[in-house]
Amino acid sequence: MSAWKDRENDPRIEGIASSMRVISDFPKPGFKFKDITTLLLNPKAFKNTVDLFVERYSGKGISVVAGVEARGFIFGPTIALAIGAKFVPLRKPRKLPGAVISEKYVLEYGTDCLEMHIEAVQPGERSLVVDDLVATGGTLCAAIKLLERAGAEVVECACVIEVPHLKGREKLNGKPLYVLVETD
Repeated sequence: MSAWKDRENDPRIEGIASSMRVISDFPKPGFKFKDITTLLLNPKAFKNTVDLFVERYSGKGISVVAGVEARGFIFGPTIALAIGAKFVPLRKPRKLPGAVISEKYVLEYGTDCLEMHIEAVQPGERSLVVDDLVATGGTLCAAIKLLERAGAEVVECACVIEVPHLKGREKLNGKPLYVLVETD
């Protein structure tokens, strides 16, 4: 589901979309990097981004908001606080102290791994995965697998941006994905 399509008349969506920029040839030649840092410099657009997610997830019984390093850490904690959930960081390797579980995944420009504390979620907890962007879907798939291995129920994934032509949504095995902005 896309807020871009559902909320065509909501001026907040256009404000969010217009506040971001594209950086060509980053992180590698031929890529177009969708940069949210300019959105963060615009307090109104930043607030509207968080508000749209909070409006969607309030009252849904979500007890865990899992944020993907690093930009999921920007949106995830504020959403978690607003809906009364705990925030669980999903980090790159060797960043979390203590016992962790890990999941390797493929990116559009290489491979990576996410880790989560083994005691971070309890079986049956309703979880939301938050990141800034879904491209090929590898990162979100790894996040879903980590949470499900710990026994959590992943209710939905939420991203600010989707790059539809990379078909990441299709790799989520039917897991719902909610995005605010679609881009090429």
